[in-house]
Parts: sequence; structure tokens; C-alpha cells
Amino acid sequence: MNVRRLIPATALAGAVALGVVSLSACSGTSDAADKGSDGKLDVVASFYPMQYLAEQIGGGHVAVNTLTRPGVEPHDLELKPRQIGELGEADVVLYLKGIQPAVDDAIAQAGVKNTVDAAALTKLEAHGTEVGHDHGHGEADHEDHGSEAGSDPHVWLDPVKYAEVAKGVGGALEKADPANAADYRKNTDALVKKLGDLNTEFETGLKNTATKTFITTHSAFGYLAERYGLEQEGITGIDPESEPSPARVRELQDIAKRDKVSTVFFETLASDKTAKTLAGDTGLRTDVLDPLEGITDKSEGRDYIEVMRSNLAALKTALGAK
Repeated sequence: MNVRRLIPATALAGAVALGVVSLSACSGTSDAADKGSDGKLDVVASFYPMQYLAEQIGGGHVAVNTLTRPGVEPHDLELKPRQIGELGEADVVLYLKGIQPAVDDAIAQAGVKNTVDAAALTKLEAHGTEVGHDHGHGEADHEDHGSEAGSDPHVWLDPVKYAEVAKGVGGALEKADPANAADYRKNTDALVKKLGDLNTEFETGLKNTATKTFITTHSAFGYLAERYGLEQEGITGIDPESEPSPARVRELQDIAKRDKVSTVFFETLASDKTAKTLAGDTGLRTDVLDPLEGITDKSEGRDYIEVMRSNLAALKTALGAK
């Protein structure tokens, strides 16, 4: 998670001030939201994992607008006054507290009522020193992002936890649009089944491997590693673009040799420089492990399930799955 590029408080305050009229209108809405002129429920999703849930569960009954466009690193998001206005006009705002400071602050300062915080729909856990050895990027940085102290917000990378979130989102859409509650329940059940099947694929695919350790520039995979009995080693903690210290490089070289690590993973929306440098120093190869914080232009036509299956294939190769 890139924590270095936080939104200046003064800039955010100005944007919120420009959008507060629209947002205050939302705060007076009832639980059953008024639909848009097209008869659909207007849903604003903060970034891709929330967008996917809204689209899969909402189906034809919702119109989903995403604050984070394809190719944009979600932590870098700066809200324009127009986007803040969209929050105020939405029937439902779906976000995950602790991922995007700009979104968290806009919602908190403007008092948006009809919001669904995905972080509140499952149990968050602390992933710090045991996955990335902290190195100054542990509890304090997560706390800066507005999540519980030491909590890891990357719940969507664990299909089981993501299914828990899906159930909560389904319930929220039912409440906002009771007339179509049956369809939301049906779609939620279908998505939960797909996520259950995905979980089974991961369990089966990663059951027997030559090593359980993988190295990644972005320590976003703590829940995934815990779910499938793996060990995540983050190069620099939660910031994928910072340079590892010489001591950390030596430590990772020792870990790679000891645990028969073959691959250094980097992500899609950040530079691969750190991964390639470490790989060159250790004689390892590089590959992509996508944290699915956003869909890139190159991901066109691929959704959450497909990208997660690509992650599984990459892990099986790197870990020597039998």
C-alpha cells in the first residue's frame, strides 16, 4: 500500500467545502433510497473491489459509478468537487475504510448517511511484523490510513473474507431497494458460491508446494497467506515503491536461499524497479502478483475472479506446486 502520497488537508477541505451542499442532501435521505431517473439505484464505489461487488450483486437494478478510474493507483486518488457531488447524489456509497484517505475524509467531514464500509462487514486482523517484518511501515502507517490500529484492510484478497463482505453489501442493497430484495439475495448467493469455488481452487492448488514462502514488493497478501498456510515476505513493508535497506536485502537473500524462493513479485499499478533490483541481486526471477486494488487498461475484459486465478497460477509456479 502506498502511504507516502496522502492528500493535503487544505486541498481536501476545499474540495469538501465545494461539494458539501450536495452531500448534505444525502444525509437527509431515508433508509429506502430514492432511485435515479432511469429507475436504477445509484451506487458510488470507491475502488475496484467495491465496484465488482456492486455490479455482481446489483445486476441490472443498479448504476455503478467508480471514484477510482482504471490505471489509477487508488491511494493516489484526489477527489474533484464533481466526484464529491456524486457522493452526495448517490443512493448508496460503498467504500473500504483504511484504503483511501481522500474518500474516508470526504465521507467523515461531509456526513454522508447512506454508506457501506466494507471493513465493518468482516473481522480485520493485524498483519505487520510477521509479513514484511514491519521496518517502520506497520501499525503506525495503517493507523494513518484511518483503519483500526495495526489492522490490514486488504480483505478482498481472501475469497472467504470477501464473501463475508459480499453478504453485507447484499443486505445493504436490499435495505436501500426493498422492491428488488429477492434479486439482490439471488445475486449475492451466486457470488458467494463463485467465491467459495475460488477458495477451493486456492486450497487445492496450494496444498502441496515445494516452499511456502513468497517475496513481494507490496505486503497486501497477509490474509491470503494466512488462509492458505503461506508466508509472505514484504520487501519494504506496505509501500511498494520505496527502496529496501541493505540489511533487508541481505535478510531476503538469506530467506530466499533457506526457503528455496524462486520469484520476487511486483504489482500492476506500481513500479517494478524494486523487485527487479532485488531479483538481480539474488538471482531470482520476477512475476506479477496483482493486489486487485484497481483494474488497468491491460486488464480489459478480466474481472476479479479471472485476475485471482492468474494470481493462483503465478503462486503455484513460484512455490513449486505439485
